[in-house]
Amino acid sequence: MARSPSSSVGASGASVVDAPGRFLPVHLLLALRPGQWTKNLLVFAGVLFGRRLLDAGAVLDSVAAFAIFCGLSGVAYLVNDIADRDGDREHPAKASRAIASGALPVPTAVAAAVVIGGGALAGALAMSRELAAVAAVYLTLQLLYSGLLKHVVILDVLTIAVGFVLRAVAGAVAVNVEISHWLLVCTILLALFIALAKRRHEIVLLADGAAGHRPILGEYSAYLLDQMIGVVTASTLIAYIFYTISPETQAKFGTVWLGLTIPFPLYGIFRYLYLVHRRDGGGSPADLLLNDRPLLACVALWALAVAVILYWPG
Repeated sequence: MARSPSSSVGASGASVVDAPGRFLPVHLLLALRPGQWTKNLLVFAGVLFGRRLLDAGAVLDSVAAFAIFCGLSGVAYLVNDIADRDGDREHPAKASRAIASGALPVPTAVAAAVVIGGGALAGALAMSRELAAVAAVYLTLQLLYSGLLKHVVILDVLTIAVGFVLRAVAGAVAVNVEISHWLLVCTILLALFIALAKRRHEIVLLADGAAGHRPILGEYSAYLLDQMIGVVTASTLIAYIFYTISPETQAKFGTVWLGLTIPFPLYGIFRYLYLVHRRDGGGSPADLLLNDRPLLACVALWALAVAVILYWPG
């Protein structure tokens, strides 16, 4: 299997990478994967759909919760990269990661994970016990995923999806608004869609070496994942459509116009599928969102449309 041209790992696992101009703190920051923190924007769903977006205090609480979950997700990436460092060295894209390449020593990564995780949990507790409980469950789930659950077929993608749901729950708890069951259903279905698409990308990218890199990939096939993605895609769109047109939603927000936002998830999901199947995307949902302008515009316009409909004086 090809390795990154910028890295060379000896038999002992020690890196002989020479990364000029990069200091240890930079490698640590990269290992925390700040580019993936866009996933934590889901925390702001609570303040948006709770109609607290014009409340400065609630917005600040959401920002604090976002920062806390950025820290927790960074810890999860550190732990995951520590656990996967041997396999990552054989991956064409992951071999250059800080821990796999040896640029970030494992003891340093462990110490950073403990400090950052402890600080994030302390920050959550300072806000509320409820938020601290959600944060602790999220971190525990991520640690279980890194050690065990990612090796169990179907449970691996379900665990990823539940992690997204916990982000949404944390956002609602942070601003003390009701947690809508519709929010949870739509979130877990959309997260499953993204997780399954990522698995498909890994299988296609690694081809016959997929199971060798990560044994769980041997339990899947592109065809099986396409069937799962088809089911989840339809379920996600139906759930969102029913949410926007349900009498319960209309009564809660005092508007019948939320259904006007339906074209955005339709286009967004179809665009994502197009990128997965025709452009070999899906390996990094965050990168896909930030680098594909039509998809980014779709998400931004959806959020703007929802905000205008929910907050426009009636």
